[in-house]
Amino acid sequence: MTAAPLPPEPAPAPVARPRASEAFVGYVLSLCENKRTQSDLRTGLGQPVERCNYLHRHLVRRLPERMHRDARRSHYAVAALIAARPRAARTADAERADSTDTERGWHGRPNLGASLAAAVNAQIIKAGSAEDDLHLYSRQSSDALYTRLPAMTRHLLSGGIAIDWAVLLEDLTWWDRDRDRIATRWLESYFRALHPDAADEPAGTAVSTDTPDLHEETSA
Repeated sequence: MTAAPLPPEPAPAPVARPRASEAFVGYVLSLCENKRTQSDLRTGLGQPVERCNYLHRHLVRRLPERMHRDARRSHYAVAALIAARPRAARTADAERADSTDTERGWHGRPNLGASLAAAVNAQIIKAGSAEDDLHLYSRQSSDALYTRLPAMTRHLLSGGIAIDWAVLLEDLTWWDRDRDRIATRWLESYFRALHPDAADEPAGTAVSTDTPDLHEETSA
């Protein structure tokens, strides 16, 4: 008697490819395992690409030859910020690089506004200072923003506040061309994440579930 053929094994689920920004951040994190390379990258803090002489050897072959100036500047800037992290932040970043946030997805990941709110909640930054900074950023060009980010990110990281480098990279890439939208998203994330346990919504203002939610951003 001929045995019945075994059913075919199910095809493995496709592995989601990381976003280009995530792949770049992972690459920079691996570079920073070498102290000499980390020191090279750190020299680019707050500098335009034209003054990042020690970063080219590590980054130029990782980036497209034809790349918009804004995108190239953001990649160099984020590489320098990652290299300048305090020691306490390095282990946490390495652990996050090995995991994927599948529950929240990309649009649920924290931007700089959410990180500032976390710092306020942890009493690392005063609420007035954080909000003033966000309003100041919303009026500035990327050149001005890049000069302020080293001190800001170091303050957050020293207090144990995480920064999603891939999200920051994409926001900086588009800053000069889409600043109003990005700055608004930072402010919205800040106020949503600020004091999450506070019951400050008055009764009777809940959105009805019978009507479409027009406040949710739709993808193009």
